[in-house]
Amino acid sequence: MQYRRLGRTGLKVSEISLGSWLTYGMSVEKERAIATIDKAYELGINFFDTANVYAHGEAERVVGEALRKYPRDSYVLATKVFWPMGSGPNDRGLSRKHVFEQAHASLKRLGTDYVDIYYCHRYDPETPVDETLRTIDDLVRQGKVLYVGVSEWTAAQIQEALQTADRYLLDRIVVNQPVYNMFNRYIEKEVIPLSERNGIGQVVFSPLAQGLLTGKYRKGAPVPENSRAADPQAGSMIKNLLTDDRLEKVEQLRAVADELGITLSQLALAWILRQPNVASALIGASRPEQVEENVKASGMTLSGDVLERIEHILNGQN
Repeated sequence: MQYRRLGRTGLKVSEISLGSWLTYGMSVEKERAIATIDKAYELGINFFDTANVYAHGEAERVVGEALRKYPRDSYVLATKVFWPMGSGPNDRGLSRKHVFEQAHASLKRLGTDYVDIYYCHRYDPETPVDETLRTIDDLVRQGKVLYVGVSEWTAAQIQEALQTADRYLLDRIVVNQPVYNMFNRYIEKEVIPLSERNGIGQVVFSPLAQGLLTGKYRKGAPVPENSRAADPQAGSMIKNLLTDDRLEKVEQLRAVADELGITLSQLALAWILRQPNVASALIGASRPEQVEENVKASGMTLSGDVLERIEHILNGQN
């Protein structure tokens, strides 16, 4: 496993990290989830990601239970706040009240005194940015949060947060968690350039496009049983991605991977890690074997010719 600095910080995270969205506490039973986390730790993954809203707190409980056996200083733990955790008017968003209460609720579910990274899970137009950042800055000063992050914020929203932090001498954002994969590259235009200028690293989710870039879904073939697309809870998002155009490109990308003697998943992850601003790619493994396959992408270097071929495929050029 290779490790990269997270933005301009001194924190080093594994190039492949393990997330818990749509898996732990939901479609994956606890024993298998813990076995998957154990395998990740064994293979050198030191970065584990969750959120309060994942399975309404259950994902945090599973991740916390799995990691409790390991020394706390040996791994990096991230969680998030924003989405509704109740039906009340203050049970959502990034107000001081909600952030403060959910931070402590997350720490309790995780069974730890602090989280390494605390993400604002989305931008909250109803709360002043200085209110949110000051609250998280207080948590940093209390030793309950080490680094501040955001997820799926636009470049303009990140810029606003940076300027606000500088104006009030608050802890700056050092990490952004956006979606990024071969079929969703929006961060390349504005988010990455802004982040590079300001020492912010990317920890990207959905690097395999909800499983589309694993190659398990084939054009004209039925959805495989036991796949995420077949899951009644988690399958709706992946089904929207299964267009004929994308599946045709997947077949061409599979041919590139075959020539290199690697899997399509490894090709997709290595392609993401070509970006120096990306600190880590979050995988959503539901079985230990998936972790074993995906970690092999760490340290892989794709040649200029291969990257050019991939670009031609993604742009629809033969």
